[in-house]
Amino acid sequence: MEILTLTNTLQLSKAILLSLKNKTLIIIAWLNSCNLNVVMRKIITLIIFLSISISHSQTNEVDSLALELAYQTKDTLKIDTSIKLIKSLYDINDYDRALKYIIESEKLSNNVNYRKGIAEITYYKALIYAAKGDYINATSGYEKSKTLFNQLNDALGVAKVNNSIGLIEIKRGNYNKGLQFSLAAIKELEKRNLVNDLRLAYSNLADAYYNINANDKAIEFYLKALNIQEQLNDVKGTSRSNSQLAELYSSKKEHRKAIEYYEKVLANKDLNRDSVRGRIYPKLGSEYLMFNDYDTAADYLVKGLKLNRRSRYNEGILIALNSLGDLNLQKGKVILAEKQLLEAGAIAKKIDHKTELLKHYRLMKSLDSINKRFERAFVWQRQYYDLKNKIKKAEVKIASKAVEPIIELDPDFDKPVANTEKVDIVTKTAPIEPEKNFNKFKIILYALLAALAIVSTFLVLIYLKRNNNIRYTQELEEKNIKIELQNVAFQEQTKHLENVNNVKDKLFSIVSHDLKDSLSSINGFIDLLKDGSLSREEFDNLIPELSENANNASLLLFNLLNWSKSQMQSLEPKPSLFDIQEVFEDKVKLVEQRMENKGITLTDHSLRDFAYADRSMFEIVIQNLLANALKFCKSGDTITISNHISNGSCIVSIADTGVGISKQNLEKLFKNSSFTTVGTNNEKGTGLGLSICKELIELNNGKIWVESTQGVGSTFYVQLPKSRPNGD
Repeated sequence: MEILTLTNTLQLSKAILLSLKNKTLIIIAWLNSCNLNVVMRKIITLIIFLSISISHSQTNEVDSLALELAYQTKDTLKIDTSIKLIKSLYDINDYDRALKYIIESEKLSNNVNYRKGIAEITYYKALIYAAKGDYINATSGYEKSKTLFNQLNDALGVAKVNNSIGLIEIKRGNYNKGLQFSLAAIKELEKRNLVNDLRLAYSNLADAYYNINANDKAIEFYLKALNIQEQLNDVKGTSRSNSQLAELYSSKKEHRKAIEYYEKVLANKDLNRDSVRGRIYPKLGSEYLMFNDYDTAADYLVKGLKLNRRSRYNEGILIALNSLGDLNLQKGKVILAEKQLLEAGAIAKKIDHKTELLKHYRLMKSLDSINKRFERAFVWQRQYYDLKNKIKKAEVKIASKAVEPIIELDPDFDKPVANTEKVDIVTKTAPIEPEKNFNKFKIILYALLAALAIVSTFLVLIYLKRNNNIRYTQELEEKNIKIELQNVAFQEQTKHLENVNNVKDKLFSIVSHDLKDSLSSINGFIDLLKDGSLSREEFDNLIPELSENANNASLLLFNLLNWSKSQMQSLEPKPSLFDIQEVFEDKVKLVEQRMENKGITLTDHSLRDFAYADRSMFEIVIQNLLANALKFCKSGDTITISNHISNGSCIVSIADTGVGISKQNLEKLFKNSSFTTVGTNNEKGTGLGLSICKELIELNNGKIWVESTQGVGSTFYVQLPKSRPNGD
């Protein structure tokens, strides 16, 4: 009965093949009757013949085995031939036909108790379940076939089953378990040099090692897989292995090797589509950036950005923008870098890409540090470390729950089950479609194939034309981007020149106005003395005013020199330990006479304490702050100086009971501008003092701030380290 059923199946296959040939003749006759020109008819006919010949070559082996099966008389030979036929159908993904042969062969194998056949058929049925995503039935089938292969001492059969189980477990995320099954299969597969099975096994192992962060092992097996994939001309497999190897070498900081394997992916002409280039270009550009090869890096990053914008692939856009921002920061193009990094940050948060978001925070901290926006830089730094700690905690949490990965083969990973009784194979009957419906399905299928061939011709022509348009558009976009980059560089250079010019104008303005007034007044006094126009009493009365003008000129020159040096970025601190109280004593002596003349009281609460900074710079700051306090105090007011220790830092304060500062004016202090107001006796200023103080204190790793209430007074605070920051 079983033999008759298999023969009927064979006859059905032969009928389908003859039907296919008849349909081909009908389609060609139809084409000849259509009102088409000769060239178009030839093209369509050629496409149809190519499609049918490809289909015929795929089924040629199946037809040959079906013929062989029809003439077999011995049951075991019939089962062996049927197994070969099932394998061929599985290889061409014709699972439904394969299952029909499995059902019939399974019945026959059970009837004659052919255990080898039962084991093979059970294995192929499990393979088909796995291909359809039914992992529960697949795993059950693998275990049954493995038990049978063990009973038959079939080492190769056991190895193939182990390899298949390993693939399922790795796909389901059970990497440790999958590793052990695949490792158990390797030795036997290598011994017999079964390249197709080894290709699958090596790839499975490499993926598993990659997912448990055993990077050296992952590299070892990706290289083995790559060797076989190249032998078998496996285009997709080769591309994937090269890509994975590039990422692994990049993570190990072996950037030259990463570049080598990324370029191998791009060299694969069969897979060199926009989607592949869009994924590889940003990563390859980032690798070249590691060697400061800015031109090559920029070329890949810009191309990658365009391709990913076109396909709306956010991860590719994010990687390209982050790396372009890094590149432009290194080249000093901070405006363009900021624009790119801000867009990258928005995308990273949108798609929750933690690795690139971490890189974004680091680059934004560098950007704001370059722009001297230190408060914002501090915020970015805090966000960077918060996210970094969050990622580490998540990794630790996962590691604490996970079992320690076993990266080598454990001999006891799959202990044999005690019960070795004969395995009964439970078969499932699958409904067979009536022959009429089956033939109808074939007619529809090949009609659709012919229609597809016709449409394909037009699509090829449209594709060629579209490619030419895209190429021209890409070249135009590249030229526009280069022009845009040149314009940005020119704008930045222009801005720099404007800043230098403003410094020059400021310098001349102060010299020609404020300094000139003070020196002219002093010269006038000297001229009067020379002429004898002043009596002794008049001279004594004018001495305070002369002293005030001299002090103003001295302080003005002092501030002017330091301000110009800071603008030219030539100030460099030379830190050392010094006594705060000594500096107060020296600087108070310089203003004692002026305080007495103005009727202001000084209260000294300073203590002997040490700070680690450039002493001369600190003296400049204290002199400016004392002069400011004196300037905005009136007769009867008090100036108080003090210092104390807070969190390992030295904090100095200079408080006065003067006129105070309005909220509106508080926002203008410490900025690099010429903001100034006259003192209580109409004393003039340049507006440079506090901006100089801020720069000098920050150069020494300190902070300066003010608290003030209008009509009550002001207190300026200076915080300096007591030792070398960060143990430098």
